[in-house]
Amino acid sequence: MLTHLSVRHFATVDQLELEPENGLTVISGETGAGKSVLIDALSLTLGERADSAVVRPGCERAEVLATFHLQDNPAARAWLTERELDNGDECLLRRTVRADGRSRAYVNGTPTPLTDVRALGEQLISVHSQHEHQALLRKETHRALLDNVAEAGPLSLAVATLWRDWQAARRAHDQALADAREQNERQELLRFQLEELDALALAEGELAELEQEQQRLGNAEALIRLCQQSVSALYDGEENTCNDQLGQVSHWLDEARASDEGLAEAFETVESARLQVEAAAEALRHYLERLDLDPERLNQVEERLSQAYSLARKHRLRPEELVEHHRKLASEADTLEHFDEHLEALASAEAQAKNTYMESARELSRQRREAATGLNQQVQKQLKALGMKAARLETVLSETKPGADGLEEVEFQFTANPGQPLRPLAKVASGGELSRVSLAIQVICARNLTVPSLVFDEVDVGVGGGVAEIVGRLLRELGGHAQVLCITHQPQVAAQGHQHWQVHKIQGKSTTHTRIHTLEPAARIEEVARMLGGVEITESTRAHASEMLDKGQKTARRA
Repeated sequence: MLTHLSVRHFATVDQLELEPENGLTVISGETGAGKSVLIDALSLTLGERADSAVVRPGCERAEVLATFHLQDNPAARAWLTERELDNGDECLLRRTVRADGRSRAYVNGTPTPLTDVRALGEQLISVHSQHEHQALLRKETHRALLDNVAEAGPLSLAVATLWRDWQAARRAHDQALADAREQNERQELLRFQLEELDALALAEGELAELEQEQQRLGNAEALIRLCQQSVSALYDGEENTCNDQLGQVSHWLDEARASDEGLAEAFETVESARLQVEAAAEALRHYLERLDLDPERLNQVEERLSQAYSLARKHRLRPEELVEHHRKLASEADTLEHFDEHLEALASAEAQAKNTYMESARELSRQRREAATGLNQQVQKQLKALGMKAARLETVLSETKPGADGLEEVEFQFTANPGQPLRPLAKVASGGELSRVSLAIQVICARNLTVPSLVFDEVDVGVGGGVAEIVGRLLRELGGHAQVLCITHQPQVAAQGHQHWQVHKIQGKSTTHTRIHTLEPAARIEEVARMLGGVEITESTRAHASEMLDKGQKTARRA
């Protein structure tokens, strides 16, 4: 609910602080006092378009801050949490408008796009005025209200989810069918590609081994020559080999260490080197035994490498990627071989998703049709009580293609006069009629309201006497389930309020100020008397006002 409204430098308001309470708050004042300023300022925080004209003359900017308590509003809390804008049980909407027309909107101190502010605002408060953006003019509101009356909100959400599931299954099936049209051509290409790859049958890691073998076989003659020279130099030469030289050094050091044992380490190192030279020579002999000049094998290796390189170029791959590519193509070919089974599975999944959706959507349609009959009857009763005896509202359900909202379009159609045909509510209802239709529906939906705060702008236009009293009672009744703010010109409505605000204008020689303050009991009698008697207020008028207030409160308590 709305707990605080702060307005600074907005239109005729210099500074204003208001703290609405639970129940029905009525707002009254002389014509032209600026009652609409309150709703305009509140609407600004809810994402309405800004105009530099709202900035008080001589000021740099206007600022409006609305504070809402969210303890009983899980939808708004979830919205804020999802966007990481949550601030516990409190939500602050702030809007600034500069004199040059630029404006900014904030949610809990974070700059936020107006589209998001409007989406959040719809979950915080509903403003019922005569402006074009009024929710009751939109068909989606009609559907939501009908679902509210039918207590079908959870089923409606489920239908929307099942619709998305069905469409996802349909898209998957359609894509597979499109793929199937290319299946034969693709299978033929795969068959040709796999024949080449199967013929090559390149094993994992084989390419690197072939390249290494090619390198070895291609340089075999030079390798043999170099290795033989190395063996000869190390060990098998006729004279002055490494082994001979190390033997001579070892002999000299052996004699020398007899005189100085400090040479023992050098002697042992040389002896170790002789052993390593011998081991190296032996390793080279074994290598030479395995290394043959084999031109035929070299040709085989080079031919296989050439085939691999050629196939890699054909597939636009690096040669080392051929094995994995072969595996992928084989897997794809296997899938295509069983594609008919795949298509059947997707078709079955689509049919199942459709059946599940249609079952829930038909049940939603049934609940809507049943609720529509009851809603029509209840609205008819309320409209008669509100002085619109000839008015009639029908909830029309028109069959449409299946969609996220179900199998039908919901629209309120209305006529205010006998003999006139029903037409869409948005096209035929005047502002005052629309407000009263909205009031009637909101009272009916009150026990299932999801928006905790409602604002009504002059719902009593064109009524008076007993009808105005009934309007007041309905608003008071609605105030038992939600926070209600109502601008009114009727004393019968004002007498029903739990709280009464008075708007008045103070005019100086060059300035105008709008003030709003809460009326205490005595001041409230004076205001209701003014609303009853006009310019001249007599004791009789005050007595009538006092009686009206007592009656309004007693009637409310009995209700």
